[in-house]
Amino acid sequence: MNPSTRRHFLKLGTASTAGLALGRSARASSANEAVRIGLVGCGVRGRSFLQHVVAVCDPDQSRLAKAAASAGVGERDAVTDLRRLLDRSDIDAVVIATPDHWHAPAAILACRAGKHVYVEKPVSHNFRESQLLIQAADQAGVTVQHGTQQRSRRFTQDAIAMLHDGAIGDILVAKAWNIQQRGSIGNHSPSRPPEGVDYDTWVGPAEWLPFQENRFHSDWHWWRNFGTGDIGNDGAHEIDYARWGLGVDALPNRVTALGGKYFYDDDQQYPDTATCGFEFDLPGGKTRQLMFEMRLWTRNYPMNCDSGVEFYGTEGQMFLSKRGKLRVVGPNNEKLLEKRPGDEDREAHVNNFVDAIRGDAELNAPLTEAHRSIGLIHLANIALQTGGSLAFEPQAEQILDNPQASRLLRRSYRRDGHWSVPEDAERSDA
Repeated sequence: MNPSTRRHFLKLGTASTAGLALGRSARASSANEAVRIGLVGCGVRGRSFLQHVVAVCDPDQSRLAKAAASAGVGERDAVTDLRRLLDRSDIDAVVIATPDHWHAPAAILACRAGKHVYVEKPVSHNFRESQLLIQAADQAGVTVQHGTQQRSRRFTQDAIAMLHDGAIGDILVAKAWNIQQRGSIGNHSPSRPPEGVDYDTWVGPAEWLPFQENRFHSDWHWWRNFGTGDIGNDGAHEIDYARWGLGVDALPNRVTALGGKYFYDDDQQYPDTATCGFEFDLPGGKTRQLMFEMRLWTRNYPMNCDSGVEFYGTEGQMFLSKRGKLRVVGPNNEKLLEKRPGDEDREAHVNNFVDAIRGDAELNAPLTEAHRSIGLIHLANIALQTGGSLAFEPQAEQILDNPQASRLLRRSYRRDGHWSVPEDAERSDA
């Protein structure tokens, strides 16, 4: 690294926080109290919102009661039917923290009811639903935040700002990973739902499947009817800030994916092992590459970290992890910076959402960014199902010359219909 570049980098390393303009509001967090939130889905993901919640919704009476007690709401404000929240004029916004198959349908209904929406990652169960949600939000003129919290985290924002300001030169490649030991979900048969669970409402718009213990709470992630696999679960975070740091504001032109169930012999339908690649053709004849690796049967982590991203530039490399690790080396692998985060606002993403509703901030994770990042997940899953390689037209948002893969851009819904099915989506009997 030449002296002028080194001085530039050191300047970035000490002063990057001063130059961020990412929609961060200067308002006090007490302003959150003015926005009344309804929580839809009362599992782990919704807990950070409870202090702002005035009503809760879940088809599992046990979870519903626990969330109602934690939020301090009464019986009238604890319901199993989403529509009862959306009909209330005293609710300004909803948080969608359901299984993946409900994310976009519930968010679309909320938009049409004039509610602002915070929707957990991934923003949709399939590519088409992202498009439909963008349309619904635009038509309603409401604020929709995606639950990729790294976009509101100062530590991550500062690191991305360094990258975009040239700390490691021109970034050509980003490699993200999610490596962990998930465990087996076993082999089960259909059975009766637990007492107090409205399973019909839980299935909602998805194709009907009878209750089965290992495709219910949490385990639904690994079933195509309800989840998006671990690429769409934990991988959503790494893929999002990998694309953000790489600086590509577009969908890819080419997708490749190899993987399968290499280790677990269970009911899981998604791979436990995958290597996915995305190429982006940028203006000026430039090409950028994003890689994602997933292994769910080992704790042998790259960089001694179960999740992270390595950015490779013409003048160095950066390792960044949501676990709070940052390391930068120069072109000869000389260490330039290594740091951990200090005290941070754990509710920064929630606060950004509320401030955006009040008109005091720009969203840090708007739907345009959600669609581009989660689109990679959907395309990777399609490639894994259909032979490993896709050509994609990012402007038209179409898979080229592969009818089988193109059909998987959308899903089939319940044959008998359901009130939550998006209006112009194809049903399974279409």
